[in-house]
Amino acid sequence: MERALRVARVATFVYFVLNGTLLGMWVVQIPAIEGRVGISHAALGGFLVLLGSGAFAGMQVGGRLSDRLGTRTVVPLAGVLCAATLVLPGLAREPWALGAALLLFGFGNGTLDVSMNAHAVQVEKAYERPVMSAFHATFSVGGVLAALAGAGAVDIGWEPATTLGTAAGIGVVVALAAARGLLPAEPTAPAVGAAGDSPVGKRAVPRRIWLLAVLALLVMLCEGAANDWSVLHLEDVLGAPESTAAFAYGTYAATMTAGRLLADRMSARFGPVAVLRHGAALAAVGITAVALAPWIWVALTGWALFGLGLSGCIPQLFSAAGHTDPSAAGTNVSRVAGLGYIGMLAGPAVIGWLTHLMALNHTFLLLTLFCATTAAAAGVLRPATPREPVESAARPTTLSG
Repeated sequence: MERALRVARVATFVYFVLNGTLLGMWVVQIPAIEGRVGISHAALGGFLVLLGSGAFAGMQVGGRLSDRLGTRTVVPLAGVLCAATLVLPGLAREPWALGAALLLFGFGNGTLDVSMNAHAVQVEKAYERPVMSAFHATFSVGGVLAALAGAGAVDIGWEPATTLGTAAGIGVVVALAAARGLLPAEPTAPAVGAAGDSPVGKRAVPRRIWLLAVLALLVMLCEGAANDWSVLHLEDVLGAPESTAAFAYGTYAATMTAGRLLADRMSARFGPVAVLRHGAALAAVGITAVALAPWIWVALTGWALFGLGLSGCIPQLFSAAGHTDPSAAGTNVSRVAGLGYIGMLAGPAVIGWLTHLMALNHTFLLLTLFCATTAAAAGVLRPATPREPVESAARPTTLSG
């Protein structure tokens, strides 16, 4: 059993790296595809909404299928779907074709994202210690691999269709090859409602899940804002040269990855509540330093603290969602991840809207408020009482989402 568990952990790492690589390969090809299809930067924003909409839909479907069929079945199929649809944006020649391609690729990405996180919860439960943050760190490793591979493809003159097609083929092989290492579905007692005949999907959603989802929205909104505005902040507010401004996102991403490699140990020693509370508080300090920074080095330090503080937050929230009710782990993770993903998409837009009212650096104080709120609400990660699943099944199904 111990060997099977080690193999399952490696297989889960593989799928996280795969997801990060596939998504990163699309990101690297955005400029070339944008030029070939003939769309503006403004129009690209609308196409990215289609990608996000597809991902959100895929998360909801992937979560329910994971609970119904088991993650050992859904994760490889989702990996194949995500990989196979990666080539579609590279083949698109017209805007409508690109929109359809991104919708399908987003759906595959969302399905893989939720199902692999649901399986990660299963692995974490078997280990009886935190391992979720390490999985999320390897997603970032996939992004680095994609950047290196994409840059190499550009250097040798490959077209987007060739690059994405090659990545898609390799991705399909990897998704299928890693499938045998996944854990089988756990036996769970049939989940029933008060009348004895309500399926899992029809039960009321525990209030704890909605609270976790709201916190995920706040945290991922902060992440989305950092992704799109960190470099512009150094350029526009502090007058940094372009080469220096790039370090704003670089320091944020580096400390985010490093923090996730350490967060499991911190969670095992101090508990997930402490990781979320102190992490969010550190992020609040970091982004406040960015908002008020008079010098570039202060801003870079702030972005580094922001990434380090946020690094362990989402893994703790996803893990708590999956452990709340093992018979509905996939569905609960999809709810938390789905609302969080909305925050990721909304973050850049919210900051952009606020820049019409105030200076860019001052808009970041809203992120300070979100981080402080997350820190204050960290107690939601405390394990639910044993009676909660029964009570939630007995309540009316007005929030069956």
